[in-house]
Amino acid sequence: MKYTLTLSLALLAVWFLWSGHTEPHLLVIGGLSVWLCMWISWRMGIVDEEGAPAELGLRPLIYIPWLTKEIVVSNIEVTKTILSPNMNLKRNMIEIGAHQESELGRVILANSITLTPGTVSVKMDGDRILVHALSFEGAEDDLSGEMGRRICRLEGSSGDHDKESN
Repeated sequence: MKYTLTLSLALLAVWFLWSGHTEPHLLVIGGLSVWLCMWISWRMGIVDEEGAPAELGLRPLIYIPWLTKEIVVSNIEVTKTILSPNMNLKRNMIEIGAHQESELGRVILANSITLTPGTVSVKMDGDRILVHALSFEGAEDDLSGEMGRRICRLEGSSGDHDKESN
């Protein structure tokens, strides 16, 4: 029930923020559309902790701005690499450790890596993630370091896990 309520509130908030309408008839239509989506999702059995991670609380409001900044910084780096005359690409596949406590935390890490330009999570096997990096020599430290610690804190753990050797 808490996942249904959390997802419903999130959908209502997103609908309201994106539409910006305050007219009563449009608010009713928005509420009915959210109700219909939730009913279909409930019938399909897909409302769970992964789709509506209620246990994260408000911690994503701290993580999302940091991730947005990282996406912008990586986008600038990739743009510089692509626009440079010699296009100094150093493509590599690296395997990093995912030290998050839950599967959801490891999925958030893999998705965050993929959202960051220049890196793509290729395969996730247990607590290991195979990543393709476009041009970052120190990609392993960058990916498994600060991002991993922030996601551990997002989950509610300390984020002070020791790095494993790869």
